[in-house]
Amino acid sequence: MRKILLASLACATALALPAAAHAEDPPLVNWSNLLPGLSSGYEPSDANDCRAGRIQCVDAVIREMTRRFDRLAEDCDHDAIFALSYLRTTEEYRLAATTPGFFEDPGFVNHEDAVFARYYLDAYDAWERGDSAEVPPAWRTALRAADDRTVSATGNMLLGINAHIQNDLPFVLAEIGLVARDGSSRKDDHDRVNEFLNKVSDDLIPEIARRFDPTVDDSDLPTWIDDLAKFQAVPAWRETAWRNAERLVAADSAQERARVAREIEGYAASQALLIRSATAYGLFEDSGERDAFCARNGQG
Repeated sequence: MRKILLASLACATALALPAAAHAEDPPLVNWSNLLPGLSSGYEPSDANDCRAGRIQCVDAVIREMTRRFDRLAEDCDHDAIFALSYLRTTEEYRLAATTPGFFEDPGFVNHEDAVFARYYLDAYDAWERGDSAEVPPAWRTALRAADDRTVSATGNMLLGINAHIQNDLPFVLAEIGLVARDGSSRKDDHDRVNEFLNKVSDDLIPEIARRFDPTVDDSDLPTWIDDLAKFQAVPAWRETAWRNAERLVAADSAQERARVAREIEGYAASQALLIRSATAYGLFEDSGERDAFCARNGQG
């Protein structure tokens, strides 16, 4: 299963750096301070880095993801798998965003990167606060599976990808807009993302296997889930997300938009249940071996 994506969907740092090394890290941008600007849309001249789509916003996202991942990895928390996947994906995204000519409007895609990350972080934070009613169903399945330690690392990874792409991405795209101010479609930049996502798997899957769960590179899953883990299903999921965003934008009433939203969330939730079933530990299995392996190797 060496061809995997990661999804929003998501992603280097050593996990056990001494305090002196951390003292030289760039100052942490308070993630919550960036949020107010995000809700107002893309504005290149804005003082807020994320609203303006500056690369410093991507750097802030990466630092926030790293901070959260470090804590999860230290505890061998099963949420660490998707957190790492999204972190490595965002790091790969930064390389693409700073490659001249890769995106038509890199500033806008930088803005999208922050809004997309916000959806995941908000869902995770609401779950941790116990506000499960504020968490979309697909994310509830993913986060509960991590808390209960009921699925393999492959399952944790795929549940996160499903929730972030199938559930979150249509709402993100509808929120930020599908067309530029000149009326041109932003679909080309959306599709360009597919060109770098599969690069993440080359190093990500071996890293997960080395640090958290050596079974992650086994390939004995049902066909469509195996295709997802090999990245073959992800571009199709992102295409569906774009089309669902079009449906949200085209809704001619609040009632119609609510119906489309329910359909998006319901489908993502149904896929989460299938993934959970396919990657769950068997009747006489549990995560004990994996957790012991992580305790020995999880720090990098």
